[in-house]
Amino acid sequence: MFTGIVSAVGAVVSADERNDVRRLAVMCDYPIASIEMGASILLSGICMTVVGSDDSAGKTVIEFEAGPETLTATTVRDWEVGRRINLERALKIGDELGGHLVSGHVDGVAEVLEREDFAETTRFRFEVPEPFAPFIAAKGSVALDGTSLTVNKVDGRTFDCMLIPHTLKVTTWNERKVGDKVNLEVDQIARYVARLMAAA
Repeated sequence: MFTGIVSAVGAVVSADERNDVRRLAVMCDYPIASIEMGASILLSGICMTVVGSDDSAGKTVIEFEAGPETLTATTVRDWEVGRRINLERALKIGDELGGHLVSGHVDGVAEVLEREDFAETTRFRFEVPEPFAPFIAAKGSVALDGTSLTVNKVDGRTFDCMLIPHTLKVTTWNERKVGDKVNLEVDQIARYVARLMAAA
């Protein structure tokens, strides 16, 4: 479980295909001694398992494997060497829940339709696939590329989020542009409410 509060930005240093699996190596500032085999780390919204780690010139390189489902449902299939990604360590009991509960199970991919830069903040407008539109609510939460964001306005399949300077500085959001695809996870509460209503 995660919170959508990005704790580091990493960079893809290798991406290799092996049959139906894509093996990624990501360089970051996490202390290598704190990285355990089998641990879960959120990579731009995707919960992935650590399958290896190494030290490279004082930086930590962590290896992950993406299977067919992950490659189909997320943007990881398009990540190439040099791609910068948002990182978050798994939540521990007693940690501050600063964003909202994020599972790292990506629902689908949203597209950046508009970007409007103001003096310090930036407004993004996104479009989501039709099945996920009902789960997006004004003033509600959404996880995009692993970042917990507040929804400002909703119009059908599109919605707006306003990003503050701190978020733009400590994540990859200042690199996003119109046409980019981002990983979407809808709010878990909305998902369960919808399921209960459908079952009723």
